[in-house]
Amino acid sequence: MIQQESMLEVADNSGAKRVLCIKVLGGSKRKY
Repeated sequence: MIQQESMLEVADNSGAKRVLCIKVLGGSKRKY
């Protein structure tokens, strides 16, 4: 999961945060 997040951040720093937020709200509340 960490690799995917890193890739998204590098690809789109602006959209990465949005995707991360959606992923976290989706069911990955382990990071926050």
